[in-house]
Amino acid sequence: MIVPIIFLILCLIGFVFSGLQPSFILNEIIFRLSRNLLLVMSLIIPVLSGMGLNFGIVLGAMAGQVGLIFIINHQIGGITGIIVATLVSTPFAIIFGYFTAKVLNKAKGKEMITSMILGFFANGLYQLVFIMLAGRLIPIKNEKMLMSTGVGLKNTIDLGIIRKSLDGLFFGKYTSIPVMSFVVIIVISFLMYRFLKTKQGQELRAIGQNRHVAGVAGIPVDKTRTLAIIISTVLAAWGQIIYLQNMGTLNTFTNHEQVGLFSVAALLVGGATVDKASWKEAVIGTILFHLLFIISPMAGQNLMGDAQIGEYFRVFVAYGIIGVSLLLHAYEQNKIDNRNRLKVNQ
Repeated sequence: MIVPIIFLILCLIGFVFSGLQPSFILNEIIFRLSRNLLLVMSLIIPVLSGMGLNFGIVLGAMAGQVGLIFIINHQIGGITGIIVATLVSTPFAIIFGYFTAKVLNKAKGKEMITSMILGFFANGLYQLVFIMLAGRLIPIKNEKMLMSTGVGLKNTIDLGIIRKSLDGLFFGKYTSIPVMSFVVIIVISFLMYRFLKTKQGQELRAIGQNRHVAGVAGIPVDKTRTLAIIISTVLAAWGQIIYLQNMGTLNTFTNHEQVGLFSVAALLVGGATVDKASWKEAVIGTILFHLLFIISPMAGQNLMGDAQIGEYFRVFVAYGIIGVSLLLHAYEQNKIDNRNRLKVNQ
């Protein structure tokens, strides 16, 4: 738990210098937890299956945005719009997850860097589709979404017709807390928990512990790993929809880019590792990581006279925590390998 402890100390120091009220921070944490937690939790199953940190959830975020673009194009608002966006995005997420898994199964042992590169590659295709083909080959009924040339989507699309439709469902008249978003996340978390108790879930864990032994025992390794990535990609698509309906704005070509980086960083901040993660680390990490996001601009403003210093610091921390975690993983793995070699020699 050294990483969460260090992060908590950083947050406490930042809080002292930020001058922010605890009530404001608590309110912000609640909203950020509701809109980011499912994205972070989408990383857990690939970790348990021994595939490391799935930076490829970027593809799931793209699938979620495809669903949102569809409903804005057809002007389907409210909770109906959220449901339709989810239904549209899910097949795309399954397809993206399937092909991602096919590639990762060919790159065993190098899944993390491979999934990161796949995210960059998919981003290029995503931009090609919505910059060059939208309005030309892909019909767009809502002309407000298009650039002045009539081809390509605008950089920013208003999601006002679905803004907080899930957050405020049923309980919006009584509280500003996004109750239904938390309910959805809890239900999905429970289903994940039940899945991991099934035969397939146990096979997934067995592969994560020792892929070779699992294969010898008759477990279909590649098929099970494919299932893990598909689940991760679908959860990321749903998580991106929850995130963006809360924000109320879709930055068409940038919203998905940092999803993998920040979700991975949040999970690691919670005490997870490359080969061990659970919902507890996801919750703790999301709270601590976004707590630093809340207080760092004001702390930078009060300390250095420039809020942008805080922005630079939190990006540095996001990359730094990933680098340190991977270094620690490599160190631990090297110790295990040396120990195994010593046993063989003896």
